[in-house]
Amino acid sequence: MVNFDVVGSTDKAVAIVEIPENKNGKEIARKIMKKNKNIKSVLKKSSERTSDYRLWKLELVEGDENTEVIHKEHGYLLKINPRKVYFSPREGTERQRIASQVKENEIIMLMFAGIGAYAVAIAKKQPNVKKIIAIELNPEGVQYMKENIRINKISHLVLPIEGDVREKARDFFGKCDRVIMPLPLEAENFLDIAVKCLKKNGIINFYSISSEKDFNDVIEKIKKRIKNFKILNKRIVLPYAPSKYKVCIDIVT
Repeated sequence: MVNFDVVGSTDKAVAIVEIPENKNGKEIARKIMKKNKNIKSVLKKSSERTSDYRLWKLELVEGDENTEVIHKEHGYLLKINPRKVYFSPREGTERQRIASQVKENEIIMLMFAGIGAYAVAIAKKQPNVKKIIAIELNPEGVQYMKENIRINKISHLVLPIEGDVREKARDFFGKCDRVIMPLPLEAENFLDIAVKCLKKNGIINFYSISSEKDFNDVIEKIKKRIKNFKILNKRIVLPYAPSKYKVCIDIVT
């Protein structure tokens, strides 16, 4: 049996699977659905993440054409259709780690916010956060984010904004205590904007892809963009590809 991710709940879920070329996709999908009664659809990754919206191309192999689900994670709910917006169920623990760092009255800039998963995690973990500014380019991602804000009753804490980070973040230069950058392949290109958003001694939770377990390649990327910073923490989040890791480096400027 191949490995797969599950997005959804015990009532209705979707499986996302990478099916080798030499395998029968429908047979694999049927086995998954037979063994897991809550899985109503099986989606196959048929391309790498593409477009400005960072989406996998997901092909329906078997099951219900309607792949919208409610994902349950750490006591909160996330409405999502993985064919329309990016979401990784594997990063639930990482979202909790970041949420646990947040202190009362922080103003947070959440770049590349997607469906608002980090925003929801933070608001539920630290209800005394002052404001989470959540910027997302994908219009469908923004609509799901607004729905997730409503479902979790956190509209007083989260400000969803549709648009490009480079344009929309300007209104918040010098106002943020923390910037979260969960876009590992491109986040380094926005470090200049992140620094401008921060108050003095602000924190950046920076994500990237590293081929080294000591993350020196990622640290060099940061040095090219930021003159003075201190590393608070660094960790492997998930394996990304053979000999590559999604990593997070928490820094203070």
